[in-house]
Amino acid sequence: MKRSALLPLPLVGCLLLSGCGALTDLGGVTLNLVAADYGDSQANSSAAYWNQVAKDFEAANSDIKVHVDVVSWDDIDKRVADLIAKGKVPDIVQTGGFADQVSADRLYPVGDVLSIDTQANLLDSFSKAGQVLGSQYGIPFISSSRVFVYNKEIFAKAGIAAPPTTWEELRKDAELIRAKVPGVTPYALPLGPEEAQAESMIWTMSGGGALSDSVGNYTLDSTQNHETFKWVRTNLIEKGLTYGEPGKVNRKTAFEDFTNGKVAMLNGHPGLLKAAAGKVQYATAAIPRKDKNVKPVAFGVADWLMAFKANGHRAEIKKFLNFALSKDNTLKFDEEYNLLPVTQDTLDELSANPAHEDLTEFLKVLPTASFYPYGDPSWDKVSSLLKQRMGEAVRPGGDGVLGELQTAATAEASRARKG
Repeated sequence: MKRSALLPLPLVGCLLLSGCGALTDLGGVTLNLVAADYGDSQANSSAAYWNQVAKDFEAANSDIKVHVDVVSWDDIDKRVADLIAKGKVPDIVQTGGFADQVSADRLYPVGDVLSIDTQANLLDSFSKAGQVLGSQYGIPFISSSRVFVYNKEIFAKAGIAAPPTTWEELRKDAELIRAKVPGVTPYALPLGPEEAQAESMIWTMSGGGALSDSVGNYTLDSTQNHETFKWVRTNLIEKGLTYGEPGKVNRKTAFEDFTNGKVAMLNGHPGLLKAAAGKVQYATAAIPRKDKNVKPVAFGVADWLMAFKANGHRAEIKKFLNFALSKDNTLKFDEEYNLLPVTQDTLDELSANPAHEDLTEFLKVLPTASFYPYGDPSWDKVSSLLKQRMGEAVRPGGDGVLGELQTAATAEASRARKG
């Protein structure tokens, strides 16, 4: 489990809702739910959402109570680990990953805790991302995607009529912006430790490569990836078209620079649009590719629900999860936090609503999105390696970094598979 890649800011501190102790079981079953907080203050904590879902569910299921424990992203890993260590295993956890719990054989497979209709309503790309060795254990809860975002006013000043579709067009546009709009960073490339794994995955995909192959083997040092990072170094960094040291720049900084009108273009998620609204005139487009022979980039990120076996509450968990994943509930959460759906009916609803027109590009990529290797128990450690070192791959003399990361990632995968 890890901090969500979906959030602009975490809510610091642990918020324990619906009571801090265990609820008394008065003849029925009490489900214990531990969920991550998506709010950036106590005023918009996810606690309000989950408490309402629990209340509505209990009204329709008088023999089942739901104890809600909403915890900040900073604390949720420790909270869950402590509960498990004390023998107080939750029934349901909502957080950023699931592979470690699958490795420990703690989870129900999805087929045991979701109805056929609910399973069919999950977007297929997300269902596949929730699998470990062909069996699905991760239940997608919410998602995000990345698209190209640009400042329309800066483009107009530079005389650029349309967003770039290829790397060469991106370079030419960036040079025009540098020449005609002083004081602006043409392209923001955040490869700092906050989220280098996301930006690097987007770039490897746009170059025809990937971080891992279809069977889960890491492919960090592929020929395509070497060519991609060499292009970034020689065509963006050395030409002064992005930050001088991308490895020291975090996503938060890049987003703030964009919302303050200091950056012309970057890859962003829906949270960026929310932050930029009313500050800059922006538009979205597909992520530029190396050339038209590379398939369009569809990069997705998800957070997950897990159902634990320890308490034997399979039937009750199934009732609650089917209820929680209904359109009314998922739509409410997505709209509250400007996040994206994982279910087909909610995707249809958001896509048809003119109020969410700014999300069109984000929503379009979800059905075909590619994801991190969530089902690989080594991913958390490999992701941490990428966060710390991927920025070195675009520095002068950084050609060997991908090979070093490949060796380390392969070793981590081998250790994880041996248990």
